[in-house]
Amino acid sequence: MSHPNPQTMGQQFGRRSWAEPWKIKMVEPLRMISRDERARALAEAGYNTFLLRSDDVYIDLLTDSGTSAMSDRQWAGMLLGDEAYAGSRNFYHLEEAIQHYYGYRYVVPTHQGRGAEHLISQAAIRRGQFVPGNMYFTTTRLHQELAGGIFADVIIDEAHDPSSLHPFKGNIDLGKLEALIRREGAEKIAYVSLAGTVNMAGGQPVSMANVRELRALCDRYGVRLFLDATRMVENAFFIQEREPGYAETPIATIVKEFCGYTDGAWMSAKKDNLVNIGGWLAVNDEQLFEELRNLVVVFEGLHTYGGLAGRDLEAMAIGIGESMHDDHVRARIGQVRYLGELLTDWAIPIVQPVGGHAVFLDARRFYAHLPQAQFPAQVLAAELYLDSGIRSMERGIASAGRDPATGDHYFPKLELTRLTIPRRVYTQAHMDVVAEAVKAVYDARECTHGLRMVYEPKYLRFFQARFERL
Repeated sequence: MSHPNPQTMGQQFGRRSWAEPWKIKMVEPLRMISRDERARALAEAGYNTFLLRSDDVYIDLLTDSGTSAMSDRQWAGMLLGDEAYAGSRNFYHLEEAIQHYYGYRYVVPTHQGRGAEHLISQAAIRRGQFVPGNMYFTTTRLHQELAGGIFADVIIDEAHDPSSLHPFKGNIDLGKLEALIRREGAEKIAYVSLAGTVNMAGGQPVSMANVRELRALCDRYGVRLFLDATRMVENAFFIQEREPGYAETPIATIVKEFCGYTDGAWMSAKKDNLVNIGGWLAVNDEQLFEELRNLVVVFEGLHTYGGLAGRDLEAMAIGIGESMHDDHVRARIGQVRYLGELLTDWAIPIVQPVGGHAVFLDARRFYAHLPQAQFPAQVLAAELYLDSGIRSMERGIASAGRDPATGDHYFPKLELTRLTIPRRVYTQAHMDVVAEAVKAVYDARECTHGLRMVYEPKYLRFFQARFERL
């Protein structure tokens, strides 16, 4: 009996489908509460999706941080936790994984990425120094400012244009950076803070050519270069897809080469590394490592557990290896693109090109009748939940916060609502439901009113701020 040739079948039907490189072994039931119940929940949460109870959420696209589904191998590793206070064997497994896949010499675990941001900021910034970066990230900038640093945005201009199709909108503008160094002096630059990919720009990647040239510029002026490696695996996929010479290069090889141009990295392992909690900080300089290893004892825990249980360290070590599989990364980004393409087909304004971890709705174009001071991205997140129980998050004026010197709102050029896709969690059918919900909200956009902020925390206000309808 002859068997069909898959290649011939593809030609015959004119298309070839792809499928996730995993099968489902356990499920968690979902439920949709009524619209009246959603309206009450939203009002009680002050129209802030961070303040909703998860039991009241149908499809949760708030974040991809700590929301991934762990594999059977990771859950098996959780049973092998060495919970010794000092010298846990799981730490050494994690250290070996980071050294192998990312290439850094010295490793410090932390409870999550925020802990790593805090440590590097305290150890590497002197008050009054500048920290240039490719667009701000909320927690990163705050830790840098609390350490006395001054953030300077040196990303290319295309990053602030949601309709630009530049393939590497996360690139640093080397001219902007060099102008800052020459104006302030190299001694006033704490380090360059490079994120791959750039979250606030819509999950946009950095090219290998850019980091290579950036390394040369930093060497010329004696400036250190540190990487936010939180979504570096996704960044590597875009290099493989878009940059000449890398089409046949494995994701793991691209990640290691990219990291090789930097002096160290911090990681929220709750993203790329496929765990529900955890982070790490890795550097090549022994003297800086000694400072970090000392600080982690003060703020996180002993340098071989960093605020984590041994089982969490083991799951992280296994997750690092799994995250580097090419088929995993293709499927992960493929699902994000699937949603983005549905919305694009319906002419719904989103950030283009679609990034690695989320689809970013352009709330400024979505609600063209609302001034930015009425928080259009927050409005969109609230309306999407009210319509379909889908939780998203604001990435606009509320996230940008206030200028610490003047107290005035920052008014970022990008006013976005983020639909963040957890890894290995939802199906394509869920993405269909999300797309249809966005379209329903878009169709009703002209009769939608703005919000005003009625409670504002001192730090990172978007997490806990409360709003009311205008």
